[in-house]
Amino acid sequence: MSQLDGMTIAITGAAGGIGAPVARLLARAGARTIGIDRVECGACDTSIVTDLSDDTALSELADRLGRETPDILVNIAGVMRFGLHESQPVEALALCYRVNLLVPAVLARAVAAPMRERGSGQIVNIGSVLGSIPYPWFAAYSSSKAGLAALSQGLRRELLSTGVVVTHINPRAARTPFNNAQVNRFLEITGMKADEPDWVAGRIARAIIERRETVNIGATERIYAALNAIAPKLIDNGLASQIRRARAEFS
Repeated sequence: MSQLDGMTIAITGAAGGIGAPVARLLARAGARTIGIDRVECGACDTSIVTDLSDDTALSELADRLGRETPDILVNIAGVMRFGLHESQPVEALALCYRVNLLVPAVLARAVAAPMRERGSGQIVNIGSVLGSIPYPWFAAYSSSKAGLAALSQGLRRELLSTGVVVTHINPRAARTPFNNAQVNRFLEITGMKADEPDWVAGRIARAIIERRETVNIGATERIYAALNAIAPKLIDNGLASQIRRARAEFS
């Protein structure tokens, strides 16, 4: 018997560069997958085509997940914002915070009580290393992912000893269409590592199957995240040369 036999898993962003391979791996482990995205999710058993930026659509999705609660909810859908914060349109900022933080919060709210009442379940939030090491030119994205980390930790403490696990995973950058040309150039000039999507998906799937609580991908990034938490000035100094190179190109 596979680890996820008989389980139903709902995945937001399931048609994307990370969501699709995650869905395939979870299906391979025995799960029935429901893809939630703006288009049909070919890697999933069934799809819910919806627009998470729309209030009515989000409310309807939350109601549906509250009634037809999956065994596992995986929040992968995300929006990237890159560039000087002062140049970001307000509408773009609102969308970034909505999809990266509000949507996972609303969907977690919808499934938490039914999962707790039946004594089993898992809520999985896919964050980013930039949430624990906030980078310039990614201020909105970093802060939305930092908020997701806090949401995950708060939920985990609320649901202790209920049978419901909250898993929070921080990947590094991955080589997907999620990154536009400017982001890829930023990765290049700063020397930031970008992982292959299938490798990242494998780490995510394993964390879900093992019901891990917190997973930070990348040994160096784990060290930097810990340092940023206790001595952020050290990280300021460490990033100074990267910031100079980026400022010369993007400011």
